[in-house]
Amino acid sequence: MSCLFSDGSKWQSGCGMFARFGPRIVSVITSDIRSGVEQLGDMIAAASVIVPFTGAGISTECGIPDFRSPGGLWSRHRPIPFDEFVASAEAREEAWRRRFAMEPTFAAAKPGRGHRALASLYKVGKIPAVVTQNIDNLHQLSGFAEDHVVELHGNTTYARCIGCSQAYDLKWVRECFDASGCAPDCTICAEPVKTATISFGQAMPDEAMRRATDLAQQCDLFIAIGSSLVVWPAAGFPMLAKNSGARLVIINNEPTEQDDIADLVIRHDIGETLGPFVGN
Repeated sequence: MSCLFSDGSKWQSGCGMFARFGPRIVSVITSDIRSGVEQLGDMIAAASVIVPFTGAGISTECGIPDFRSPGGLWSRHRPIPFDEFVASAEAREEAWRRRFAMEPTFAAAKPGRGHRALASLYKVGKIPAVVTQNIDNLHQLSGFAEDHVVELHGNTTYARCIGCSQAYDLKWVRECFDASGCAPDCTICAEPVKTATISFGQAMPDEAMRRATDLAQQCDLFIAIGSSLVVWPAAGFPMLAKNSGARLVIINNEPTEQDDIADLVIRHDIGETLGPFVGN
């Protein structure tokens, strides 16, 4: 939860790592994409350590729908909370039916211009790692080493036991489901198997949160891309980076609640904004 103080500063609670900001700065909100790209290019050139923070918006041009917009996944299906998944066999079966229905979409998706631009900056040493809310594995496919993708909300391209964390291939899950009509349990500890994603009410991954915290505190340029910045605690990382001395850029089609603390806000198409940096 956040609140606004009389001097324009903000306080973010709930994670124990986000602190109050000083007086609100004046953001630069670009009026056109050309100006935004030029300013972003200057900031990238001047930066030594860049940390991108990506949300669903970077993957929409790849054919993967986002969650909140009209026609998004949550407008068609109510999210299944973690406790419901654990308690109800029907909920587990419905969760897997939804995942199987999305398989052609995830399987066909290829990295977009945004992914490829970040991978280019990663390959030349500007980016040590990417922090992502996405679960689609596209950063890995674009060229990031698996260890350099910090997945705050997990990964939907494989499954894990919620008890012992044994990993499972989705093909095995599908075969078990088709054979029995039931969501499978772990062959080792008999606990339920779910996609390796973080559901509502499920604990955030400690190691990913620690790494994201370290990256946000150590960079000198933090770029939030395609995130509505409303899902906490993940949405606290741009604020943490800014409070740690980094310049903050927000690239998103719609306004966010953190635009007022950013050094640069670009409200234009992500692929068009980052496309010029592919191969640079």
